[in-house]
Amino acid sequence: MTDAAPPAVVLLSGGLDSTTVLAIAAAAGQAIHALSFAYGQRHAVELECAARQARRFGARAHEVVDLAHMGRLVAPATALVASSHLEVPRGRDLEGDAATIPVTYVPARNTLFLAYALAWAEALGARDLWIGVNALDYSGYPDCRPEFIAAFERTANLATRAGVEGRGFTIHTPLIDLRKSEIIARGAALGVEYGDTVSCYAPTIAGDGRPLACGRCDSCQLRREGFAAAGIADPTAYVPG
Repeated sequence: MTDAAPPAVVLLSGGLDSTTVLAIAAAAGQAIHALSFAYGQRHAVELECAARQARRFGARAHEVVDLAHMGRLVAPATALVASSHLEVPRGRDLEGDAATIPVTYVPARNTLFLAYALAWAEALGARDLWIGVNALDYSGYPDCRPEFIAAFERTANLATRAGVEGRGFTIHTPLIDLRKSEIIARGAALGVEYGDTVSCYAPTIAGDGRPLACGRCDSCQLRREGFAAAGIADPTAYVPG
């Protein structure tokens, strides 16, 4: 990457999908500005992974936005934040329940994240935003659909000075129509260390500080199946049993 590399903002959670997108954006020769969020998520340990992955892929900057208040506001509606009384579902039939939006959906999460990314991108003079949404092997979240991304991109170009002046934004979603196995294969080819990513919605921490995935939440199920289908050994540390 040269100093002339175009800047880009990459949404980076520290999970499997976002880290793959980070690798893809870096391979495209963009000057990466990684953006993560602490919103009270149960799996906040993912942010440590995000920091390491940002360094591995040469990010020019990595910002973590404190959205703890968001966690408090949405706690009654999502199981994904630690302050919620709701339980993370485990052992769901992902095919049979495909039409049901699960309780791990976080209200307006990607809308908020992309809004922050858009603000930073405009300030940086960046025109490219990258996000790891997926519309195939996912849990049915409405803000992962192509329709949502297209609508937000239109909004971004209507609501910003850069857009009005003809210096519009592009939201890149390189994983949106890939199976989890295809995502893993692509990331592995780019050198992603998947053992240092967290996908589990409710991991526990081992005595040595390692996160242990539950193995049964929606995200763990998709991750396990993805590695198996890709024919790649799953490096995830799961809770024994």
